[in-house]
Amino acid sequence: MAIDHRKIAIAIAGFSTFLTLYSPQALLPSLAREFGVGAAEISAIMTASTLAIALTAPFTGAVADVLGRKRVIAAAMLAIAVPMAGASLAPDVQALIGWRFLQGLLLPPIFAVTVAYIGDEWPPAQVAGVAGIYIAGSSLGGFCGRLVPGVLGDLIGWRGAFLTLAGLSLMGAVTLALLLPREKGFVRSQGLAASARQMLRHLKDPQLLATYGIGFGVLFNFIAVFTYVSFHLAGAPYHFSSTLLGAIFVTYLAGTVIAPMTGWMTARLGRRRFILAVIAAWMAGAALTLAPPVPAIIVGLTFCAACGMLCQTISTGYVAEIAKEGRSSAVGLYVTSFYIGGSMGAFLPGLAWEWGGWPATIAMVVAMLAIMAMIAALAYRDATA
Repeated sequence: MAIDHRKIAIAIAGFSTFLTLYSPQALLPSLAREFGVGAAEISAIMTASTLAIALTAPFTGAVADVLGRKRVIAAAMLAIAVPMAGASLAPDVQALIGWRFLQGLLLPPIFAVTVAYIGDEWPPAQVAGVAGIYIAGSSLGGFCGRLVPGVLGDLIGWRGAFLTLAGLSLMGAVTLALLLPREKGFVRSQGLAASARQMLRHLKDPQLLATYGIGFGVLFNFIAVFTYVSFHLAGAPYHFSSTLLGAIFVTYLAGTVIAPMTGWMTARLGRRRFILAVIAAWMAGAALTLAPPVPAIIVGLTFCAACGMLCQTISTGYVAEIAKEGRSSAVGLYVTSFYIGGSMGAFLPGLAWEWGGWPATIAMVVAMLAIMAMIAALAYRDATA
């Protein structure tokens, strides 16, 4: 069987994006110590990038509906190395926040447009499977983006770790530019005004609105769990180093393995039943992280990672499938909702952490999962694969 270079390029796009996006997470405790700030304040470097993504994603989608897919994806991937290198030279938290915000501005042209490319270039029956390949690449990138800086942070410091990721991002951009073919199924929008009108129509679609709501919850919970578990495990009685904190993200590999199976499982169970089962399993995993033994926490984090990747695959594939026109802007709106959720997931659980520690943080996560389940139960009642 011939190798499908398009699928390899799609996986690389996911990998490269998430290699850099969450790279500070394993380093947050050491960054907080170096700059003399608290957990909630240093977590602003996570909020900065996710907020920038939320602000620009719909407009990126509208531009891509006019300009095309590959050129937007490739240009953004080349540019992303600049703020990553700049962050390695940041003299204080404010500068680091600035570079992270710039980095966030450059990310929507990669993942929003990549999902739209999938919807354009593959038949509807294959979209969920190819979206699963993208999510698998994303989860592997998310794992490496936490493990590599965690290990390098202990060996050469966080500045060297960020600079290394900048180099890896540049390599990924060049590889994607060589492997990803120009789009063939793309239907160009008639202009930004027409794309804006399409965006307004998306906001009137109840299935899309429900999916945007679920996307908000997915990243809210991801950021909440995987940001504040670092502080949980860095404190007593665990006292994890940066390397060990990076190593806990091996749990992301569960998402890498299981995400490509989403299309098959959705077809077998139906979208509504499947996503409700996934959310229930996610709740169980979150609750398990409250147990004191480290192995129980790791198992709980594995459930959180796998279920989060499944929810993300279901929802992104669904957006690409049901948006018949203005697909980039439809995905862009999803990305905006997703990353507003991520911004809130860095901020609100920080308040819970300050008030009640890890149990309060997990209580907030479970409440958000309950809201997601209610949305899916009500809005996805007629949805099938």
